[in-house]
Amino acid sequence: MPVRMRARRTDEAHRASTPLELFFDLCFVVGIAQAGRQLVHALAEGHPGHGISGYLMLFFAIWLAWMNFSWFASAYDTDDTLYRITTLVQIAGVLILAAGVPRAFEESQFTVVWFGYLVMRLAMVTQWLRAAHGCRGEERRTELRYAGGVVLCQAGWLGLLFAPERGRPWVFLVMAVAELCVPVFAERHRATAWHPHHIAERYGLFTIIVLGETISAATVAVQSALDEHDELGALLPIAAGGLLLVFAAYWIYFAVPIHLHLRSSRQAFVWGYGHYVVFGSAAAIGAGIEVAVEQSVGASHLTVLAASACVTVPAALFLFSVWLLHSRHQKRGRAQQLVLPLAAVAVLGCTFAGTYAVFASGLVCAAAVATGVALTSRQGAALSV
Repeated sequence: MPVRMRARRTDEAHRASTPLELFFDLCFVVGIAQAGRQLVHALAEGHPGHGISGYLMLFFAIWLAWMNFSWFASAYDTDDTLYRITTLVQIAGVLILAAGVPRAFEESQFTVVWFGYLVMRLAMVTQWLRAAHGCRGEERRTELRYAGGVVLCQAGWLGLLFAPERGRPWVFLVMAVAELCVPVFAERHRATAWHPHHIAERYGLFTIIVLGETISAATVAVQSALDEHDELGALLPIAAGGLLLVFAAYWIYFAVPIHLHLRSSRQAFVWGYGHYVVFGSAAAIGAGIEVAVEQSVGASHLTVLAASACVTVPAALFLFSVWLLHSRHQKRGRAQQLVLPLAAVAVLGCTFAGTYAVFASGLVCAAAVATGVALTSRQGAALSV
């Protein structure tokens, strides 16, 4: 029997991600992989404008659906039969969306993507209405505002189906702003009861999944290139540099306990929204490595400089966005604060390193990690004296 859905305590002990949440995250990899694959094709064929804009739009849809569920679950997860079934319906929606990604990229046909999004969002509306059913007062109004906001935004996304192709980016921008305003509107009088440690863990786990997809995509690209072209000498620096990039990205993201910073909804919303850049750039690193591999074996129309930028630009964005949202809140002193911003600038400079751009970027990120560890150890030793 379904239980009454009540808000969970924000100070609940041992609040950890559930197996259902982990399964939910894993299924989102399909959508991320599809978006990344289409980005690779567009970049390798010399269509960066089309590829980047399409990637940003589709990744936003995937990220927003994941984020909506994660924050709701942090506040209202009951883990009963009805909750599980509704969550599985959301998973089915993201799989439908993923199936429509190639057609959206290649033909600008968003019908399948919109329908998959509809399935996800209707399931989310059902969750909010169920939460409102057992509440009163301002808490109930908050939950009803969420349900109504999601419905209105989903209707607004119909503009992607009917607007002329040139007008679709503007429809996306308007609707993206509207989506981000829903929590601000819904929680203007009462915030939902999200759990800081649980939210930090959920974002951390999704970061691991995105980085895992990056490793998988890069590995397949290197393997395919070896099988078809046998260019081991050209591929080794890319493979080594890509591995260093991903290892450094993992280290940098998990170097600080961010849940200690999430003390208010305003702080949490800025941090949570900003992860669109963190997640998107992390996934784009894998796509960039694939492009660099294709360029190195002559299977791309890009120059060496352009292929290098496909790796260095998202890597620099990742470093800077993690510092801005995440790391700087735990850094003490100018030296610690400057490590990641300077590393981001240095990675951009690696764009001009020719065929060794990826390897040079990996070395820069590894050096940033080593510098951060050394500064932290020195500061800790100074504090202990």
